[in-house]
Amino acid sequence: MIDYRNFYINGAWVAPSTANDYSVINPSNEQVAETISLGTEADTDAAVAAAKEAFWPWAETAVEDRIAALERLLAVYKERSEEMAQAISTEMGAPIDMSRSMQVGAGLGHLQNTIDVLKTFEFSRPLGEHAPGTQVLLEPVGVAALITPWNWPMNQVVLKVAPALGVGCTTVLKPSEVAPLSSMLLADMIDQAEFPAGVFNLVNGDGPGVGTQLSGHPDVDMVSFTGSSRAGTAISKNAADSIKRVALELGGKGANIIFADASEKAVASGVTRCFRNSGQSCNAPTRMLVERERYDEAVAAAKAAAEKTEVNQSETEGRHIGPVVSEVQFNKIQGLIEKGIEEGATLITGGPGRPDGLEEGYFVRPTVFADVDPSMTIAKEEIFGPVLSIMPFDSEAEAIEIANDTTYGLTNYVQTADQEKAQRVARKLRSGMVEINSQPFGAGSPFGGYGQSGNGREGGQWGIEEFLEVKSVAGYNA
Repeated sequence: MIDYRNFYINGAWVAPSTANDYSVINPSNEQVAETISLGTEADTDAAVAAAKEAFWPWAETAVEDRIAALERLLAVYKERSEEMAQAISTEMGAPIDMSRSMQVGAGLGHLQNTIDVLKTFEFSRPLGEHAPGTQVLLEPVGVAALITPWNWPMNQVVLKVAPALGVGCTTVLKPSEVAPLSSMLLADMIDQAEFPAGVFNLVNGDGPGVGTQLSGHPDVDMVSFTGSSRAGTAISKNAADSIKRVALELGGKGANIIFADASEKAVASGVTRCFRNSGQSCNAPTRMLVERERYDEAVAAAKAAAEKTEVNQSETEGRHIGPVVSEVQFNKIQGLIEKGIEEGATLITGGPGRPDGLEEGYFVRPTVFADVDPSMTIAKEEIFGPVLSIMPFDSEAEAIEIANDTTYGLTNYVQTADQEKAQRVARKLRSGMVEINSQPFGAGSPFGGYGQSGNGREGGQWGIEEFLEVKSVAGYNA
């Protein structure tokens, strides 16, 4: 049984240096689910020291042994998957069926994919036939601080922990203090899988506290962060003094371009994708751009799809969406919905307030705005709730211009029966990812963006390379 007030440091659960209780709230009922501790600088220093001490022994372990450790973790994760589903549903409000399939499944898939890629990854490579004496070595960067958000807990934690440990880095994880229960469960799984002491450490805390301490710590060699662009900027500035590597996976404001020849299901599927996880996905297609001749039809279809979207408690089984994660997020979303109305967008369905019958919990009405101008706040800011903005376009060039008119550049979407046009548009969209006609990305696809969506890539070989330094050795084979 985990004592949630403790931290996992140097292979053991330890009490915080100073008591500093923090309540984790169940967003479905606004009640305290668990009480954790927020760490102090002493706790951060202890975790970093443990990771630093463990680095060389772990880095020098054969890759086969590190893969075996990850395979043990995979087996434990599968065995305890229901515990993980319950933890995620409780801490951030994912409906339990969605938590079991998508939330838990994301972590499982990334762990398996990392293992698969590591089995064939070349950590030592000849430069080329022209230079037979030169070898290129890929070596672990060192102590990696991993700072993760609350919206897809195991997706983002495993995307960092698995490749970092797999290549020989040691780690300190600071999960979101809003939703830390799943990460603490993962720490318990890592302990059960018998990783060496100090290789993985977990300290709970907030961004200004433990987050800042980690990003500026002289013994941390790298920070991998997923979260808001504002926090990513602060981390980059704080890390600059020590010239440590910083990998950022940040926000998004995805455009879903629906051409006149798109499938009849394109609009409804776009609404579903926008509202998935209660809209709390950085790669959500929150701006729907529709070719003028299908615009009125699309608005009607989006209204119908939104009004069929059920909202309910996270513990209730079924294909509904749950609450948003916190009162802070709820209030932010309500403010942006009000802003959309104030700035003149047409409210098609939804709007301010909670859905009928849900008076407790951070539930948001599935909301659709039409006639949204690209200059409006709801077209610019990442809302992170079940709110869709629809706007028309008259030409391919205009659609691309609107899609690219954002500081973000994570994921864009293209819907058309013309494959040549789809490929042409995809090349012109300024984003790290483009999805055509709802075709899912393959396992190990690089996840990341342009601009204020960040500067890193996670998943597959790209996620592994993120935690490696490159060393050239001349005379290696002489």
